[in-house]
Amino acid sequence: MKINMLALFMTTLISLPALISCGSDDLSKNQKGTLSEEQITSKENLDGLVTASYSYLGNDHYTAPNFLWPTGDLRAGDAHKGGNGPGDIFAYHALSVYTAIIPDMESYPPDFVDLNNKKWVRNYTGIARANTALKAIANVTEMDYPNKSIREAELRFIRAIFYFDLKIHHKRVPYIDETMTADEIKATSNMDLTDQQLWDKIAEDFRFAAVNLPVEQPEIGRANQLSAKAYLAKTLLYQAYEQDDFNNVVNINQAKLEEVVTLVDEIEQENRYDLLDNFGYNFMHEFENSEESVFAIQRSMNDGSPDGRGSWASALNAPLQGGFGCCGFHVPTENFVNAFKTGEQGLPLFDSYNDVNYVVADDTVDPRLDHTVAMQGKPFKYDPALTIDNANAWARAPAIYGNFISMKELEHPDCDCRFQNGPFPVFSMNTVLVRFSDVLLWKAEALIELGREDEALPIINRIRTRAANSTGMLNNASNYNIGVYSGFATQEEARIALRMERRLELGLEGHRFFDLVRWGIAKETIDEYLAVERTRKEYLIEAEFTKGRDEYLPIPQLQINLSGGLYQQLSGY
Repeated sequence: MKINMLALFMTTLISLPALISCGSDDLSKNQKGTLSEEQITSKENLDGLVTASYSYLGNDHYTAPNFLWPTGDLRAGDAHKGGNGPGDIFAYHALSVYTAIIPDMESYPPDFVDLNNKKWVRNYTGIARANTALKAIANVTEMDYPNKSIREAELRFIRAIFYFDLKIHHKRVPYIDETMTADEIKATSNMDLTDQQLWDKIAEDFRFAAVNLPVEQPEIGRANQLSAKAYLAKTLLYQAYEQDDFNNVVNINQAKLEEVVTLVDEIEQENRYDLLDNFGYNFMHEFENSEESVFAIQRSMNDGSPDGRGSWASALNAPLQGGFGCCGFHVPTENFVNAFKTGEQGLPLFDSYNDVNYVVADDTVDPRLDHTVAMQGKPFKYDPALTIDNANAWARAPAIYGNFISMKELEHPDCDCRFQNGPFPVFSMNTVLVRFSDVLLWKAEALIELGREDEALPIINRIRTRAANSTGMLNNASNYNIGVYSGFATQEEARIALRMERRLELGLEGHRFFDLVRWGIAKETIDEYLAVERTRKEYLIEAEFTKGRDEYLPIPQLQINLSGGLYQQLSGY
């Protein structure tokens, strides 16, 4: 669908619902079933506008997901696309091989669908919803609307999440807020703000939210002061790794890292969040909105909407067997599985883990492997009755992608959180965007880059200790051996440990590629991955990561065309 960004913003800013005629062809008459701008933005409907902004986070789909498995895992070497071969959603095959990514994916066979543009439009639709609500709320007083400052903070928080997503995918994007006129929107380019200035804008929204939101909200799912501080810390951590125009990290801003540490300290001091006792609880429906969930998309079913606000982002990812039936996407790579192997001391095999593939009977592993990946001879989702005795039968195209199954985003097939839409199994299990373990690892990373690796050591060990205590549901499926670090001899040693810990703790949750780009090591890491993985998977033979280009996705060509050439393409495309 061709959508002009200016038209999108203006129609959404002017009237959120479409003014649709019902029952008459005479558009000159007042129509039943329509809402005017005044009605939709009246003070009685302000909370509804805020809710509409929240709901758009969950209005995603596997073709434009807010669970970033396609862009965060496929591009990082942690997962293969899966499905029925390269032509099955070719745009995601392009992400896996890099060279096939072009600005105009709509012209690319066999799909002729530009999912890059679709995600762009969805993000800006979410921003437009927030801007519409902010514009309406600006016209009322605190006396008329006592929650005014809180709701404004929530909306700026939501808007910043959409901008953060755009930023890590495209680097330079047009920034539009609720104060801008139609002419100003039309004149806005994606190059108006520098890389750092755009980060500043995103941080400004999260700062406002952190100041104006309460620590506790009366309703589950609303942003609070601590979730805003967490997102601010994440934004500053990314911003601290300053990049040049060719995506090289040229400086690490120490002041921003110091603020990351301070923000996480403030979050910890409130004692609102903690690690769950068992790592696996994070990926089970009955533990959603737990003390480890800092902010999550609230999924639902039977909620009155046509298809529910379920986990459509991962609707392709279930296996063919085990009571599912479709569709075998998001297949973990051998490289990713091998990373969980451990040595005698229970520590990762940093230099040799990928020399040979994991053998269940011979190798010791970090227990987090069996919470993350389902495979031959092991129970699916902790149920011995679902032990996988023929993994190839569970997979869609095992000869192309292998037969591992990404398990975190899936629930047990008999979960009462499951509903079926055609062939697609969908769950009402929340999509957690920020876990507390992630927040702790941001602090550890900042400390290491500040030269305070001794302070990072207990944070990493705390997370590893939790992993060691998370074997109770695993049915002794593997030989588990995980230890803690006695210390770090150098900053580089600590840095390597931190980066591996993020991969193991947050694996297949859509973070890895963006970590690699932030650290400035995407090219070398992916080259090392491809050197071995293309000998295992023939479809990767032509894959090649181009430094200075493939760290970001292109500005969709359709958006450049619709802007009249005002938007500029990124370097290398």
